[in-house]
Amino acid sequence: MNKSSNAELAASPVDTASRFADFVSNFSLDRVPEAVCARAKLSILDALGIGLASCNYPFAKTTAAALTELGGVGEYPVIGSDLRLPQRDAAHLNGTLIHGLDFDDTHSEAVVHTSASTVPTMLIAGLANNCGGRDALSAFVIGSECASRIGAAARGGFHEKGFHPTGVVGAFGSVLAAGYLYGLNHEQILDAQGIVLSKASGSMQFLDDGAWTKRNHPGWASVCAQTAAVMAKHGFFGPREPYFGRFGLFPAHTHHGRTINPGKLTEHLGEQWEMLNIAFKPYPACHMTHAFADAALYLKREHALEAKDLDRVVAHVHPSEIPVICEPVKHKLKPQNSYDAQFSVNYVIAAAFMREQFGLAELEDEVLGDPDILNLCAKVSYEPDPDSAYPDYFSGAIDIYTNDGRKLHHREQMNRGSAENPMSDSDIKDKYRDNAERTIAAEDAERILQLVLELEHEPNLVSLTRALSKN
Repeated sequence: MNKSSNAELAASPVDTASRFADFVSNFSLDRVPEAVCARAKLSILDALGIGLASCNYPFAKTTAAALTELGGVGEYPVIGSDLRLPQRDAAHLNGTLIHGLDFDDTHSEAVVHTSASTVPTMLIAGLANNCGGRDALSAFVIGSECASRIGAAARGGFHEKGFHPTGVVGAFGSVLAAGYLYGLNHEQILDAQGIVLSKASGSMQFLDDGAWTKRNHPGWASVCAQTAAVMAKHGFFGPREPYFGRFGLFPAHTHHGRTINPGKLTEHLGEQWEMLNIAFKPYPACHMTHAFADAALYLKREHALEAKDLDRVVAHVHPSEIPVICEPVKHKLKPQNSYDAQFSVNYVIAAAFMREQFGLAELEDEVLGDPDILNLCAKVSYEPDPDSAYPDYFSGAIDIYTNDGRKLHHREQMNRGSAENPMSDSDIKDKYRDNAERTIAAEDAERILQLVLELEHEPNLVSLTRALSKN
């Protein structure tokens, strides 16, 4: 570790866990700005729509079968299904469904899919404690806010060490949400954060072959969180320095030379809201690829291009994003499955260009094998981008070199869906409807939409969870 990193870590506030515990213990939705609550409800709605869209995919059925064999049936509902599972298994499956299509929201600076773990925690722990909608919304805001800050403090360090922050950081955000729903006191919330440190996990190894494991990470984060919260409730003693202790979250899960920003964790907590910096996804792919899709579509339409006009395409990618969306090259050039495709800047550019859109249809097997798309994939290369705004935004720029000698350039510095380049409320609702109606009738989708948008007025979560499930 270099001297500057040593000094910064030494000066890091070891009372981070205590400050988070204070935030949870003293939380009041009355002090949360209406804009934050409105955004939170749209995030919940977005997550539930994606969960409904995921129900019929093989990964969903496989996970449901495995969890049913392990735990049997239970009392807790599953999104889009008549299946009921034990508490932790229901959270596991619901989180997998929400994250399974990689279409869920992301805090840009943290690179954490905050809703994918916080929504199942809110629903299932909320039901377990017979909480009203107001408490459920409060828990969601708590979990999202804290996960966003923890992820942002790492400055991309989790990815660089090979950890998926949605799984690792999501467990910490969710344990604070669960702590609120279980009514834990300050000392118990301290214990819960320490306990979840030993349970949180999530490896980036899926990038090498498009494996399904990433889909499970936020569901497992919710399982870890609820387990840790209930253990703390019953008096289990957890480490008191889970963030900056010798083997705490940041020393163990980021490179030792990595500069952590400890101030990001709790400065202005409860006054400045990271919820407003959570970005919605217009495309079902890794957020790092979105600006490249928009850039490709812009140049195609602006210059009336066709595939036959293109000699080659160069994507300008931030160096920290290259291992995620550009490597290993052979899988980016010819994705083996939909998950490979979602993390391939080559494929996203090529498919968006060829089909003038990028949605769930572009991830179907017949499209993944389209020779015209794969031919264009092979023409896409990448270079490091010194002008990228990552990690504040998921920037992207491309150069298209045409066969008649032109060089066409376009940059999307702030990804669509981010705070400064937002999707409208109506766009988010339309996205929800399109996803939800893949599984349920339009009138049922509207019923869920109204329940979520009025969540703080619901006496409990029974109406919402019944509407989400097929019971």
